[in-house]
Amino acid sequence: MSSGFSNGIRVFRGCTSLLAPLKSSATVPPTAVKSKTISKSNAEPKEKTPPRSDVAAAAAPKPKFQREMTRPTGLLKVFQVSPALGNFLGVSEASRTDAVKQIWSYIKLHNLQNPSNKREIYCDDKLKAIFEGREKVGFLEIGKLLTRHFVKN
Repeated sequence: MSSGFSNGIRVFRGCTSLLAPLKSSATVPPTAVKSKTISKSNAEPKEKTPPRSDVAAAAAPKPKFQREMTRPTGLLKVFQVSPALGNFLGVSEASRTDAVKQIWSYIKLHNLQNPSNKREIYCDDKLKAIFEGREKVGFLEIGKLLTRHFVKN
């Protein structure tokens, strides 16, 4: 029964650099270590020199590459909305994500989810105006029912 050890020595046939000690953990000769036990009376005060302007300019953080402002696309694109959805949202233009977020916040605020089946949403009068007069809507149907409310230019 071999457990990967042979005579107390681990057998490893991989990269030897993984087994080598780190350079930072290598022992340092005692002559290279400087003594930090300098008395305060022996220490000479250092004169402060003003920073050079070229060093200060180099140390200042450079602005990262800035993209040109691009138009939002896909779900973030702002469309004209139908009057029914505009009345619900309170705006005449909205993106699909904003509309869905506001509808979900309205559903949660008014407790319109079926308690036994959270995937089902009961529609009140405001939601019926948006969801084609339906009594119940599945949460996956919300996106599909909103497509007719976004007017394409």
